[in-house]
Amino acid sequence: MFKMEIKKIAKNIYEIPKQGKMNVPCRIYASEKILENIKQDKTLEQVKNVACLPGIIKESIALTDAHQGYGFPIGGVAAFDMDKGIISPGGVGYDIDCSIRLLKTNLTKKDILKKQKEITENLQRKIPSGVGRGSKFQITYKELDELLKEGAPYLVKKGYGVKEDYLHMEEQGCMKEADVSKVSEKAKKRGIGQLGTLGAGNHFLEVLFVDEIFDEKVAKVFGLKKEQAVILIHCGSRGLGHQVASDYIKLMEQKYGFENLQDRELINAPIKSKLGKDYYGAMCCAANFAFANKQVITHWLREEMKCMFPNIKIDVVYEVCHNIAKFEEYNGKKVCVHRKGATRSFGPGRKEIPKDYRKVGQPVLIPGSMGTASYVLVGSKKSEELTWGSTVHGAGRIMSRSKALREFKGEEIKEKLNKKGIEIKSGSWKSLAEESPEVYKDVEEVVNVVHDLGISKKVARLKPLVVIIG
Repeated sequence: MFKMEIKKIAKNIYEIPKQGKMNVPCRIYASEKILENIKQDKTLEQVKNVACLPGIIKESIALTDAHQGYGFPIGGVAAFDMDKGIISPGGVGYDIDCSIRLLKTNLTKKDILKKQKEITENLQRKIPSGVGRGSKFQITYKELDELLKEGAPYLVKKGYGVKEDYLHMEEQGCMKEADVSKVSEKAKKRGIGQLGTLGAGNHFLEVLFVDEIFDEKVAKVFGLKKEQAVILIHCGSRGLGHQVASDYIKLMEQKYGFENLQDRELINAPIKSKLGKDYYGAMCCAANFAFANKQVITHWLREEMKCMFPNIKIDVVYEVCHNIAKFEEYNGKKVCVHRKGATRSFGPGRKEIPKDYRKVGQPVLIPGSMGTASYVLVGSKKSEELTWGSTVHGAGRIMSRSKALREFKGEEIKEKLNKKGIEIKSGSWKSLAEESPEVYKDVEEVVNVVHDLGISKKVARLKPLVVIIG
């Protein structure tokens, strides 16, 4: 177990005081039980290392779903001064804009149950998932450059969706600072054949139903009601985003070295340096690829579901980013916020929120682990005070994939989920074992902690009926 001084500040709030080379203290938002989970790996050491980075403001944050990652912990948030601060690929992650999209339908739970197996088989056949799976959606490199520049709106212009799709996405589906010239040919080559694919790991597509409404007013604004069938898509920028991260980690290592770092995985560049700007421009392209990736999947979903339900209507509720760096304003000051396995959670009134949600706050989407409930929450002003407008992005792992493979069998996981009334298709038995619900924290407790803290508030609980996983 990792040992260091941890002070309890208030219920579900802990602090590691500033000491040594730390420029700011650390804040951990967790229940006592979850804090014990977090202590089992190097998460708190990583939070402390992040606190040593130049230009960090206020504190280094670990959210309730925090666990060990590359450089920054997953579930980590940090904001940096625009003049003195840095931007770090480890603070964003390899799967840039790994994110989640919620779709609402005019179907009910009963409609899905009537064709549950058919839906599962047809969606797995239509939407490629798994390691290295390519896509039948093919474009030229010239078209890819346009897509990296424009994101989801580019595809909507080409007939793959409607304007309302990207109006209900973070950044309206396009990071406008994207600079295609900063993306390597190798990254483009890795990504060009992967649009419309889920990938592997914890990426998934789920058909769920609204099991419970906690806030009727906000649920109505989001267009959600009890027993309604909804769909979650969780995936990111695939090989393109991974290569962008690899490219800039190497370039920053060559330019700046590791001399002043607590951990070489925290390699970075000053925000206003040429390399810092280049990375941000490339990162925005990878985010736009991720937005576009889910737009293709949404288009195919609509096609496939319409074959089974001719009168179906599928609309985008919202899409939130997970692994991203953003320039945002707080109390009139612009800062660079890194969210690594964290979700934006803005309260009412922010201009970044779609107009039809602005009075209540931003939708926040929290997927459960495979086969468990997922949640829709709403952002709050409290998150802007405590966590740089951020909340959790999921339950958070408590067991490594290698340990999961030793402890679980994919066949047994499938049987267990089938007994719960959930149909599941996976790219491999290995994936099922690695993503077993037991390898994650209890999503109910994670969501209750952030709800009680007020950094995001519960709106609806979703329960799965169909799961497609890489």
